[in-house]
Amino acid sequence: MATRFELVLHGDDPVALRAAGEAALDEIDRLEDRLSLYRAGSEIAHVNARAAHEPVRVTAEVFALLEHAKHLHAETEGAFDITIAPLVRCWGFMGGSGHLPAPDALRAARQCVGMHLVELDPERRTVRFGREGVMLDLGAIGKGYAIEQAVRLLREAGVSAALLHAGTSTVYGLGAPPDQDAWNVAIETPPATASIAGFPTLPTVRLRDGALSVSAVWGRTFESGGERFGHVIDPRSGQPVADSLLAAVALDSATETDALSTALLVLGRAGWTRLTGGRPGLRALLVSRQGPRLETLARGL
Repeated sequence: MATRFELVLHGDDPVALRAAGEAALDEIDRLEDRLSLYRAGSEIAHVNARAAHEPVRVTAEVFALLEHAKHLHAETEGAFDITIAPLVRCWGFMGGSGHLPAPDALRAARQCVGMHLVELDPERRTVRFGREGVMLDLGAIGKGYAIEQAVRLLREAGVSAALLHAGTSTVYGLGAPPDQDAWNVAIETPPATASIAGFPTLPTVRLRDGALSVSAVWGRTFESGGERFGHVIDPRSGQPVADSLLAAVALDSATETDALSTALLVLGRAGWTRLTGGRPGLRALLVSRQGPRLETLARGL
C-alpha cells in the first residue's frame, strides 16, 4: 500500500498486547496481498488482467468492498472512483514522479474511467469490465479498509486502547490513552501556507473509536510551464486537482474516511455542503484556493 503502518497499544499484559499487535499487522499484510494492483498475485491484479474478457469471480470480502466503492462513487457523484488507474498511469504517477500526458493519450485514458464500466454480479460474485483498458486501483480506500479490519482484530483480542495509522493518510483511535478521554491527532499544515502571515493553525482532531483520513495534493508533484501538478486526479475531468490543498474527514469508519477525504479534495468548495451534509456525525476540514487567497472550511473540528 506504499505506506508505513504503525500502532500504539495500551494495556496491562505486554505479551497479549504484542500478540494482538502482530495479528493486526499480519491482517494488513494479508489485505495488501489481496487488494494491491501492484502485486501480480492479488485478486485486484487478477481482475485487472482478465475482467475485460470474461467475468472474474472474487472472494466475498473483495466483492463487498467493490460494492461499497460503487456506492461511494454514486454518493460523491463520481469524485471517488476506483477506476482512476488509467488516468494515474497516463499522468505518469503510477510508479513515477509525473509528466504531462499527450492529448490523445489523455482522451484514451478518460474513456477507460468510470464505474459504469464495472459490472458487479452479486449472484455469481463476479466482476466484468465494459471495455479494454479499465483498471481498478483501491489506493484511496484500501488503507482505510485495512485499518478497519486490523482494529476489528484488536477489539476481538480485548485491546481497549490503541492508535493505528497508515502514514499521514488514515489514523484510527480505539478507546483512549490512559488518563485521557480521546486521542489527539494533529493535521499537517499545507506547505503552501508557510509564507502566508496569519494563516490559522489547523485543528487537532480528537478521536475515540473513530477514524481520521487526510488527502492532500503535495508530495508527488511535478512542474511544467510554471505550473505544478499533483498526483490526485479528478476522475470526472481527467485533470489533477488544482484548487484544493487539503481535505480531512473524521467518522467511525476508516474505510469511508479514506474514500471521502479523497472525494472532498476532488470536489473542493463547490461540493462542501453536499458531502459534509449527508452524514450524521461527519467532521471535516478543507483548505482550498479562492483566487489569490486560501480559505479554510471546517465542520465539527
